Amino acid sequence: MSQAPEVSREPVVTPMRVAIGFCLVAPFVAMLWVGSYARTDPSLGGIPFFYWYQMAWVAISTALTMTAYKLWQRDQRGRAARKGGEQR
Repeated sequence: MSQAPEVSREPVVTPMRVAIGFCLVAPFVAMLWVGSYARTDPSLGGIPFFYWYQMAWVAISTALTMTAYKLWQRDQRGRAARKGGEQR
């Protein structure tokens, strides 16, 4: 007879996963809220605000995605360590 699958008692939504979600959603919200950056002033080095704001978000999005990935790795290592500790 086969055994029933083991049910995990760990919460699915944790503070770390909320932070990961924030890191991934923030760039979308910033780019979809067009009214916040649909203007020309202040310019930076002759580049209108509309353009340099979007270019800045390319770098910010990269940093946030990298942060989310590192947090996800840490979360998965922690879950694996806790799961390994429960089996002993």
